[in-house]
Amino acid sequence: MSPRGVAMPDVRERLFAAAERVLAREGPGALTSRAVTAEAGCAKGVLHAHFAGLDEFVADLVLDRFAHTARAAEELAGRAGGDTVAGNLCDVALALLDSAGPTIAGLAMTRPAASLRLRQALESGAPGFSAVQESITRYLDAEQRLGRVSAGTDTAAVALAVVGTTHHLLMTGRPGAADPREQVRGLIAMLASAAGATAAASGDVPSGE
Repeated sequence: MSPRGVAMPDVRERLFAAAERVLAREGPGALTSRAVTAEAGCAKGVLHAHFAGLDEFVADLVLDRFAHTARAAEELAGRAGGDTVAGNLCDVALALLDSAGPTIAGLAMTRPAASLRLRQALESGAPGFSAVQESITRYLDAEQRLGRVSAGTDTAAVALAVVGTTHHLLMTGRPGAADPREQVRGLIAMLASAAGATAAASGDVPSGE
């Protein structure tokens, strides 16, 4: 355990990762400030030294994970012409689904103060669903120029369908429910087929297995 007064590098990420482990192992009911700091191996007051309270911590955890996915999605256009269209879309959609996970996102939704902070941050431009949607549209536009997506495809509508469905599954998921990944894969396969997307050698949507 880090002694009091000794600075810890990347303390926010250390606390975020600890919270994810607590949630995965014990569920939302076990997430307390003390559980997080104990899991992170740091002094009890560290979380409150960096966050106003557990609600702010939970909201910032979700925002941080969304931001990671948004940055990854920005690179999607550079993958145009490689692998399959469905596979590339699936990678980003599943990353968004996993970015906070139904358990973490559901926890935020059940804490009014955390939910409000999350919503206000996203409305103010924090990277999230809209940023990912824009990146997917740019990627599909690039594939359209390469002829791997049919010219008549409404790329913005496809991007909205992917992100909107993933958002719904993320925000309505609950521990113990059916794995939503198969639904995402099925939707993307259908959308790619409707868009006339051509396949690379593998031709398959990743199964994640």
